[in-house]
Amino acid sequence: MDILEKIVIQKKKEVALKKSLIPVKQLEASTLFNRKTVSLSNALKESDSGIIAEFKRRSPSKSVINSISPIQEVAQAYEAAGVCGMSVLTDSHFFGGGLEDLLLARATVNIPLLRKEFIIDEYQLIEAKAHGADVILLIAAILSRDDIKAFSELARQLQLEVLLEVHNESELNHALMPGLTMIGVNNRNLKNFEVSLETSRMLASKIPDEFVKVSESGLSQTSAIISLRQDGYEGFLIGESFMASQDPGKSATNFIKDLEV
Repeated sequence: MDILEKIVIQKKKEVALKKSLIPVKQLEASTLFNRKTVSLSNALKESDSGIIAEFKRRSPSKSVINSISPIQEVAQAYEAAGVCGMSVLTDSHFFGGGLEDLLLARATVNIPLLRKEFIIDEYQLIEAKAHGADVILLIAAILSRDDIKAFSELARQLQLEVLLEVHNESELNHALMPGLTMIGVNNRNLKNFEVSLETSRMLASKIPDEFVKVSESGLSQTSAIISLRQDGYEGFLIGESFMASQDPGKSATNFIKDLEV
């Protein structure tokens, strides 16, 4: 059993428990539930950098990344750095995050927030909206085509954008459908955690031009961003290289400044 399969099994248990404790009506009564969302895809199209900065405490592949930096400070610093949006890991068991992180980030900044999560149930979309998310992540590797369609349609009803994540051409062909606006290519293989930017380069021409293309993982050098822009990518999700530093916000600021040179 690979790590992705383990995560999905754990996630099913977590969601079942949450559904038994917190009804949908309670989530829908949240102050943030009727908040007007902010478009990440528009922010990426209008940006010179295209950077989506991530808040991540740990991961199965790297263990502890940053257990010190408070999310409020990191969020403020990311916004000041000029990022297009912020990705917030909400998985607790494997990544040390939580919905409280999303809530605190929303209370701190106005930039688009992506709930980075292993979504396997519509309930998690309601959670995302109730905690201030603007965007949800759907991972093609763990979802059927019917799931992707149903979740995308619900997201649209909730005024949430979808970042659909793929890892290979088979997943891309299986997941592409009308109504989606952003396709993310994860350069990290979630089954063995190996990283290769060739994944983004190989899939670039396979993604229709009407989609905003986002490259994810392994983007620690500005040269990689510059190269991938030539392949049509407008968004670049960066987490570990910022969070592994003593000052994630400063790292993001310097990275974006270097891109502008």
